[in-house]
Amino acid sequence: MPAVPDGHRRHDLLDVEPAAWAAALAGRPDLAGAPHLAGWAERGFPVIVRRRHPGEASARVPVGLPLPPADGKRRIGLGLAPEAVRPRAPVTVARALDAAPEAWHPTLRAVIGLGERHGLMPRVFGGLLWQSLTGLPYLSATSDLDLLWPVSGPIARGFLDAIAAIEARAPMRLDGEILLADGSGLNWRELRAPGEAGTVLAKHRDGLALRAVGPVLLGADA
Repeated sequence: MPAVPDGHRRHDLLDVEPAAWAAALAGRPDLAGAPHLAGWAERGFPVIVRRRHPGEASARVPVGLPLPPADGKRRIGLGLAPEAVRPRAPVTVARALDAAPEAWHPTLRAVIGLGERHGLMPRVFGGLLWQSLTGLPYLSATSDLDLLWPVSGPIARGFLDAIAAIEARAPMRLDGEILLADGSGLNWRELRAPGEAGTVLAKHRDGLALRAVGPVLLGADA
């Protein structure tokens, strides 16, 4: 995968300087009147690093945010100067617990426990992330639980089976990615499905690529 010269990776949260945010919106007349955007940075809400679209300037950091479902669930994408943003700590599942519906709590605690057993700290993205960060209503009765699992090396097949077992008892669908050390994200369900001889789509800030499953997935439980 391509290098990331500014150090920002897909799914990283970034705070934006309010003046830079206002300037970026001023250059996007198509976003005029979109709810929440005008005061987004001033309210201390972050943006998230997204995959760069073909033809986007490589000198800009590709960022985005979704509007709440009640406001059309529109996905907003912008390119910002590297000096206009600063990193924000990711939101772990434990930190997001209070923003989740009560019915989700047993599943979230099971996810936290699985992470502890494997020495991993699961993070959230999607609706739970944005509801936790903003207090705006992003979750509904049909929302998925979107999880990120940063890993430093190969993972055990049994770990993916354990995610599937949690999902089987959960009131929602568990979506999300295994995040590799190079910043690539592999959908956990797709990674579990093809077997060691298969390939899986890897999503990176600067592109997509097929990745062999064998080097990523341990055949035996760890």
